[in-house]
Amino acid sequence: MLNAALVVYHLLALCQPLWAQDSATAITPQDCSLDCVRQGRPGCEYCRITRADVERAVGFNSIEPFGSCVPWPCYDLLGEEDPEICRHYVQAPNDVTVEFVPEPNPKSDTIVVSWKPSYYGIAFLRGFQVFIQALGGSSFACQLFLFNRNLSLPPSHAQRVYKSDPFPGLPLGSQYAVTVMALPVPEEWERFYHSKIFSTRSCAEKIGLEKCKKDWYPKHIEVRQEGTSINVTFNLAPPELDISSYFSLCYANGKKKYTDITPNSSKNETHHSYLLNDLQEDTNYTCEIAANEVDAVRKTFNVQVTRTQKGATPLSITPSLALMLPVCLAAVAIIVILLAALTGLTPKLQMKKLFMKPSGEIRHRESGTPEEVVSLPGNRLTPPRLLICYSSYDGPAHVKAVMQLGAFIQQHMATQVCLDLWDSLSVAGEGSMAWHCRQIRESDFILVICSRGLNHRPEPPEPEGDGEDEEADGGLDFGHNAFSSDAAVQLIGEEVGRAKTRSQDLSKYMAAVFEYSEETDIPTELRLVSHYRLTSDLALLFSHLHGVALHRPGGYLKINDISEEGFTKLPAGAALQWAIYEAGVAMRAKRHHSVEGRE
Repeated sequence: MLNAALVVYHLLALCQPLWAQDSATAITPQDCSLDCVRQGRPGCEYCRITRADVERAVGFNSIEPFGSCVPWPCYDLLGEEDPEICRHYVQAPNDVTVEFVPEPNPKSDTIVVSWKPSYYGIAFLRGFQVFIQALGGSSFACQLFLFNRNLSLPPSHAQRVYKSDPFPGLPLGSQYAVTVMALPVPEEWERFYHSKIFSTRSCAEKIGLEKCKKDWYPKHIEVRQEGTSINVTFNLAPPELDISSYFSLCYANGKKKYTDITPNSSKNETHHSYLLNDLQEDTNYTCEIAANEVDAVRKTFNVQVTRTQKGATPLSITPSLALMLPVCLAAVAIIVILLAALTGLTPKLQMKKLFMKPSGEIRHRESGTPEEVVSLPGNRLTPPRLLICYSSYDGPAHVKAVMQLGAFIQQHMATQVCLDLWDSLSVAGEGSMAWHCRQIRESDFILVICSRGLNHRPEPPEPEGDGEDEEADGGLDFGHNAFSSDAAVQLIGEEVGRAKTRSQDLSKYMAAVFEYSEETDIPTELRLVSHYRLTSDLALLFSHLHGVALHRPGGYLKINDISEEGFTKLPAGAALQWAIYEAGVAMRAKRHHSVEGRE
């Protein structure tokens, strides 16, 4: 018996490296035809399925509504030989990761997605579909991978790592959501996919700051006061970036001073000095300097202008004064140290700054003043979940403004945003109304973007042609979700009224209007909840989402990059401001045309 046990032990020891190698080796897609998959021939265990393969299998016109994506029509691809193959439940994949691979284009990134299958239902697993969608936009791409129909994976293969093909050409500094879906997908099954949000690298992260024109900023700044003027010296951009001019902006006490800077590279190619004149004495200025380029990164520094005494005569130092001066200076230094120690024991809060470091830090501050960091409430392990509802009746410009708002909140306000435009897969699978109902139930907060179109109750258009085809295509047309969104807002209004009659907490619900809308656009049922005007009330919205007070005795809370004057310095904030401006122009034009039509 002992000998048999030793033999088994040695066999297991020999096999263990093979198991480890099998689980550690990533499985990449193969080039094989759809016919090989359908017939179950060897050599097509994990195959990439192209759009051309699907077109030949289901017909060209059948997949037009899917745009550039590769659809997964299970019954048409695999169901003819065995209809049961499309009816089993398979759990969502695990350990979804995003890996950057070499990309020669300095302006874009290429990624590869990897994951592990779940052992729940792995015997019925037929393949995977991978989606990637840009946050704040509607562009997306997807890939389809299938096993041959005779392949049945054992639970031990749940440790295998599967990879996608590369997704090339992703712009730098962008956010995306990647979704890996396990196939097949029966109806009314919610746990078949896994989503992950990631950001592409910045230009500086990929090829270095000195090679990136958009991301470059002066690193070294020296400030020196000369009489009533301030001399500022900074390092110039490398010549290969072709940056010929810069600008400086200083502000204090509500006043701003703008300075154009044009260095003479023939005198000095590495540094340049310029003067700041007409500054107020005894004033602390916050200044920014940047290259004179679109969306250039700004370097922030502080300038303290001290008072200069006019007509003062130089002090003559007598021998006795020369002996007393070092003693006096030492006594003053000791007194200053003692005062600093005493004041450090009983600090008074004068200002708190909440630092939310976004995925790409674009503002570089240098300040000698001490700052106190305020943490978010620690009773929540995950970011608050915010559902944004809106009406698409006001046109694509309004929808774009809503998407940019969601992208800004997601990136810079430590909040997980749920928006139907970003979750088109679930909306198409569940139906728009069912998706909204589930999100209303699961979200921590609900924000309704109110506009004139929100109070519009149009009749649904009559379907043309085959009703089933229209319904299937409508799931991919975001404009057709307007009726479900309006119904979701009505449902939210009913929930608010019911909670009010029961004296329940209404903090879950919020209403907001953009600058081009009016307070009267807020429906009557939503005037019971907190409402905000965006973008001027971004700080109040943050306070509501995270339960932090903006004011307290002896101090107030200042939130970096969410203030009314600070959010536009972020790329997402500038995009939000421009989208709101464009939507305002479109809304005014629409109102003008409607007035002319009535006349």
